[in-house]
Amino acid sequence: MGICNSCESTSVATAKIILQDGRLQEFSYPIKAWYLLQKDPTIFICNSDEMEFGDKISAINAEEELQLGQLYFAMPLKRLKSRLGAEEMAALAVKASSALKRTSSSNKLFVFSQQKNCDRVTRNGDDGDSGRRRGKKTAKLSVIPE
Repeated sequence: MGICNSCESTSVATAKIILQDGRLQEFSYPIKAWYLLQKDPTIFICNSDEMEFGDKISAINAEEELQLGQLYFAMPLKRLKSRLGAEEMAALAVKASSALKRTSSSNKLFVFSQQKNCDRVTRNGDDGDSGRRRGKKTAKLSVIPE
């Protein structure tokens, strides 16, 4: 009882990393940056939200978890602490846009090994704590802003 399934889900929040070659790598679960760094020690990972025109490019900490719904870039070590110019920023934007477009047009399938339980269920409009055993059950749902 209380197991909820949905066949209507259209997307899963993922941490997205644009690799040096323009490919997109996605993770549907939090991972630490060191996981990517150990695969390729010639790169660093930077958060796209922290990249500003004219500022120095900085790396996220190797112990930092990549956040779901966030976009990151794998950059060559020689670019660490260098200033981000207009041309490079435009090139990164094109690279990200192209990678995201390629993956959105392909058929992706996410597989989950477990079903998730719904923690709270309402019964006839109450908060679910009335102790009644019978009644119409509806899951409490709300909009998740993106």
